Amino acid sequence: MKRVLLVAMAAMILLAPAANAQKVNDVSLKLKLEKSDVEIKDAKKGAKAATWMNRAKVYFESLQAPTKDLFAGWDMAFLKSMLGEPSKKTDAYWQYPWVKIYLKNNKVWAWEQTQYVDKNAAKVAIEALAKAYELDPKQAPKIKALLDNIINFHNQVATVSYDIQRYEKAQQAYETIFEAQSNPVYGQPDYHNLYSAGLLATYLGAKKPEMFARGEKLLTTALANGYADEKGDIYYYLFHCYYGQKAADKENVIKAKNALLQGIEKFPMNERVLDGLMQLYTSEEGVGDPADLVSLIEKALQNDPKNADLWFGRGRVFYKLKNYDECINSFQKVVEIKPDSFDGNYYLALFIMAKGDELRKAASQTDFKSRADFDAAYAKVFDTYKKAVPWFEKAHELKPDHLDTVDCLKSLCFRLREEGDYMTKYEKYNSIFKKLKGIE
Repeated sequence: MKRVLLVAMAAMILLAPAANAQKVNDVSLKLKLEKSDVEIKDAKKGAKAATWMNRAKVYFESLQAPTKDLFAGWDMAFLKSMLGEPSKKTDAYWQYPWVKIYLKNNKVWAWEQTQYVDKNAAKVAIEALAKAYELDPKQAPKIKALLDNIINFHNQVATVSYDIQRYEKAQQAYETIFEAQSNPVYGQPDYHNLYSAGLLATYLGAKKPEMFARGEKLLTTALANGYADEKGDIYYYLFHCYYGQKAADKENVIKAKNALLQGIEKFPMNERVLDGLMQLYTSEEGVGDPADLVSLIEKALQNDPKNADLWFGRGRVFYKLKNYDECINSFQKVVEIKPDSFDGNYYLALFIMAKGDELRKAASQTDFKSRADFDAAYAKVFDTYKKAVPWFEKAHELKPDHLDTVDCLKSLCFRLREEGDYMTKYEKYNSIFKKLKGIE
């Protein structure tokens, strides 16, 4: 009888994983961590690189245990066969004891770990591998392989966390990746990960102001080590980090200004940096006159008059100052230097059109004394619009699928439909617009 009961109990244990929810053997994992804690305190074992490498292995094992078998794209039947019945089930997610799994089109899309064997596991593992390298640099290939595991795991954490808008977890994951890459086996860490962590810290600062200081530290470290993203947005995010701390210290407003000035000097085409400068110069007393930005760029142009990017930046500043003539003059220089620049042609046309819109607005608000004055004012509006059309057409030639260019052409030609062949042009661009929009 006793034998029959034991057999029955064994069968129940074998069936348990399929019947019950997700299991993580945290008791066994914690025992391994405790054993490692003892080993590193032992004089002999603690002096061996192998002891520290093993420590990294067991801590990493505890870190990835709850999610190691998860993959995006699993269907629900397979997920259930692997992890068992969830404790809570909705169309959007399945909740398990250790992880919340998000669904899209009845497949695994992303997940969020909700329980940890040891929340500091990644940090301990990275520190253990730093110690292993210190004790025996010859173990570098094996140490790097273990660090790669940590990095790959956190790359996945960053991706799935970002997808479900858990930005703080994504931010921490990027920092962890950078910490892992700071081991000498990599030579030079990838500062893009520090930039990504800093960018997310800046974003988080809107709701958690203390994150601005964190973002400042991460971004300034990246810059100090020669990193800047391709467009120079790092200066814009650094501006926000400083500006977000102005309540704590007014000096941060000047630091915010200096970050933007450095950015505009190196990336004069960056619209975010320009917008940040205009925001700062127009909202903070004592920061400076927006016209100072023109002087800054013109000083640079004296040394490099054929720099199309500087002319582009000059044009953007004058547009912000609503000086349309100087804005247009700047973009004419851009297309003179780079005739086949899409951005040059597109923005030149766009700002000529903007000038026409301002003239039209002024005319609509004017109480004309005669029909002749009315006609003269609107003739000036239409002449300005006509000047924009060829530049939009050149931009369309350079980038035929750019919807905004075609939309502007369609709109301008319709306004000019009573003159010349503009109605024919309108019909042409309206047809192209519909095709690009998938309307016909």
